[in-house]
Formats: sequence, C-alpha cells, structure tokens
Amino acid sequence: MSNSITVTQVWVEKSNVANTKIIEKNIDVDQLQEGEVLLKIDSLGFSANNITYAVFGDKMGYWGFFPASDNWGIVPMWGFATVIKSNHLDVQVGEKVYGYLPMASHLIIKAGKTSATHFFDVSDKRKSISPVYDNYVRCATDPGYQASREAWQLNYRPLFMTSFVLDDFVGEGLAELVNPVVQIFVTSASSKTAYGTAHLLMKHKQARGLSYKVIGLTSTHNKTFTEGLTCYDQVVSYDDIDTLDGGKPSWVLDFAGNKSLLLNLQQGFAKNLGKLILIGSTDVDAQQNKPQGHLNSEFFFAPSQVKKRTSEWGHEGFAERYANAWQSFALHMNDKVKVAEYSGVTAIESLYHTGLENKLNNVEINVLTF
Repeated sequence: MSNSITVTQVWVEKSNVANTKIIEKNIDVDQLQEGEVLLKIDSLGFSANNITYAVFGDKMGYWGFFPASDNWGIVPMWGFATVIKSNHLDVQVGEKVYGYLPMASHLIIKAGKTSATHFFDVSDKRKSISPVYDNYVRCATDPGYQASREAWQLNYRPLFMTSFVLDDFVGEGLAELVNPVVQIFVTSASSKTAYGTAHLLMKHKQARGLSYKVIGLTSTHNKTFTEGLTCYDQVVSYDDIDTLDGGKPSWVLDFAGNKSLLLNLQQGFAKNLGKLILIGSTDVDAQQNKPQGHLNSEFFFAPSQVKKRTSEWGHEGFAERYANAWQSFALHMNDKVKVAEYSGVTAIESLYHTGLENKLNNVEINVLTF
C-alpha cells in the first residue's frame, strides 16, 4: 500500500502571468529516489520581488527552478520548510531549512554538497541561474535564524541581500568617478528592496566621502508612507518628476520597470545621467506598454555581485559585512511594519493577483502558509 500525500501548487501561465490555476497531485513518499528529500513548505514570504520573478520568468530564467509544463511555471519564493522524508544520509527528517521554494505545499529536491550549515538541490530537472538559489540553509546552525523573527527573515532576507550588494555595487562605481554623482534617484521607492538599498546608501555616504542625495520616486498614494520610512533624503511623487533638477550629475536605480518613466528621466537629465540601472519590475501594468525609444541602461544581477564579493572577502567576511548591514536595517525598520498572514491556497492565489495589480500594502510583511 502506497504512502501518498497531496501536493498543492499554484501555476502561472508564462505568456500571461495574470492567468493562474491551482494544481493538486498525489505523490508516493516511499518512492523517493536515492538522494531525494521531501520538504513540507511551512511558510513563504511574498512581496513585489516575486512579481519580478514572474514578469522576468523567461528573460532571466526564473521558470527553470520548479518546472511545471511547457506553457506554465511556478513562481519561486523564499521560505522555510521541514524535511518529512529523506533518502540522503546527511539530511535528517525533522530538519528545518530556509531557501528558495515554489508557490506550493511541498517540494522534492535531490540533496547534495552537504555541510553542517547547508545543502544544495543538485537535481538535473532544476535549471538554475545561480548556486545562490540552490542553497538550503539549516536553521539549527544558521546564526541569522531567530524563531521569533521568521516573518522578517521570510520577507526581508532575500530582498535585503539584493539591497546589500546593490549598495556595494553603486558605492564601488561612484568611487571610480572623476565628477561625483550628487543625486541618486530610486524608483518604486516604497518597495522593500528599494528602501533597503536607500537606507544603506544613506548610511554609507559619509564613510565613502560622498555627498549625494538619495531621492525616492513613488506614487502619490505611497508618498506619505515612503517619507515615514526615513530612508531617503527626499521623496518625490511621479506626478512631480518635472520638478527634479536635471542639471546635476545623477544615477537612477530602477525597481519599477516603467519604460515611459525611465525615458522621461533619461530625456530630462540628458548628459547628466551617468547610469540607469535596472533591478526589478514592480509596475506590472507598465510592462504592457512598450513606448518607442532606447534606454541607455544596464541590468543588475545580484548573484554576480555576491559571487564577486564572496571570492574577494571570503564566505565569513561576506557574512559578517552582511550581518552588520542587516542589523542596522532591522533596527531602523523595527516599528515601521506589521505582519500579515495568508492561509490556504485560495488566499495565496488572491494575494499574488493583488501583487500583479501593484496593490500590496507596503505597511505589511506577508507570511503565506498552504
């Protein structure tokens, strides 16, 4: 007699990310192959970052992590999971891990490259774009894990890693300039990765010997919230971008993906715009509008900067720098957000659509449980 469990997944149509469906499958847990491990997904974090994963699913390879079918994919998320069945000698039933997971109730991986602190998914089925995403951290030996702060880790840890290495990348670039940048504009300034980056840019400007202003650009609706974060020197609504000073050397860090906005900024700053760096795509509606015009831009891929700095600083040096940055940011944000919990596949699917509509409540950090 088989030992069967039901796995629930949310599938997203690759060519139309607004089209979703709920899939249920039965798997026999006694039929795991050698090295395979069955994870029960305990909780997931959800933010505008997951919308970026869906929108750039084909372009950046995010659909390759958890294959569904030719036309459908499963959005990757960061979360906690517990090992409930293991066919690997170094992975024990009952272990709690943190890592990259599907929008689903369970996941089977093929464990490999194990150590006291982590193991990797080495399955041939998984078409990964970076080892950063294949690493499952063992909570029992993770110095960054706090049971009472799981909601924060779910929502901020993966996003803040991007903030951390983006701040480092920007700081490195600014240091090489003959004519210093005096304005750094951050679009979608109310999004978590954006204001995490802004916090670090503000924190480090004096140590860098620079005097740039960090200016957040956001919707009128989110302006008051964004100002209350105190992560920016100034916050300006998109409706007022014509008031920006285009005569000063500037960089733009783009988290919105709104080409019309970027073309306007590029035109307004003309020769004074040194870099336009593309990071995310929180404005999904804008992806349907492809105005004519060429953006002189570059795409920032966080794992590349992680790999570079890890090789230069070593794993321990990188971890120490990251921990210091995280502690500073966590302290700054401690009383500014609250936890919102979503339970059940219907609620999770609904929240995904709320994210697509760019209507997530920025005061909340979202915890999803199947």
